[in-house]
Amino acid sequence: MIHEPILTTPSRPAVIDRQGLASAVTVRLRDMIIEGLLAPGTRLNERVLCEQLMVSRTPLREAFKVLAGEGLIELLPNRGAQVAEMSVADIEQTFEVLGALEALSGQLACERITDAEVTEIRALHYEMQAAHARRDLATYYKINHEIHDRINASARNAVLTTTYLHMNARIQNLRFRSNFNQDKWDAAMKEHGVMLDALERRDGPALRAVLERHLLSKRDTVVADLRASKASQEP
Repeated sequence: MIHEPILTTPSRPAVIDRQGLASAVTVRLRDMIIEGLLAPGTRLNERVLCEQLMVSRTPLREAFKVLAGEGLIELLPNRGAQVAEMSVADIEQTFEVLGALEALSGQLACERITDAEVTEIRALHYEMQAAHARRDLATYYKINHEIHDRINASARNAVLTTTYLHMNARIQNLRFRSNFNQDKWDAAMKEHGVMLDALERRDGPALRAVLERHLLSKRDTVVADLRASKASQEP
């Protein structure tokens, strides 16, 4: 009897499978963009990606729409899609605003976070520390991303979270690249220790300050690398 709804609506399992596949493709493409496997400005060849991901064009195009909504790719009329590329000015301004949003998240989180949530973030911090110790940047970054998201969620401000997630999605690949410099990566790991300490003490001003400093430091690293790269390409 439990299976009657499926028998009477045979299209439902196919819809669920297709949605699940599109979601999986979205996650994979997002990771490829964040980790630099698909660089900014790269034209996305549907045939090549379908072969690489072993999917048809339907879930791939659905994934394109999701990532376009996040600002990670651009859909070009009659020309397919490409990975979004930001100007230096866009990057600087986005990091400035995101730094302020993260700072506010930290301030509010210290006022509203529960002991259980702090415990979960502490556990994630130790996992991230282990990934850093073994130089596993991909794993480190995924955990790092989750920690920042959890601090934001602990602020319990829906408008703040929506704005933060939308803006943060656009620069995930840049935040990831900021750790290519070993010294900068080590410094970022130390800053996370300061963040955890401030969060455990519920010290809003301290957490606010270190979160904003953390983002602006990443901005400076990314912008310096981009400018150096452009200078090296000039004749």
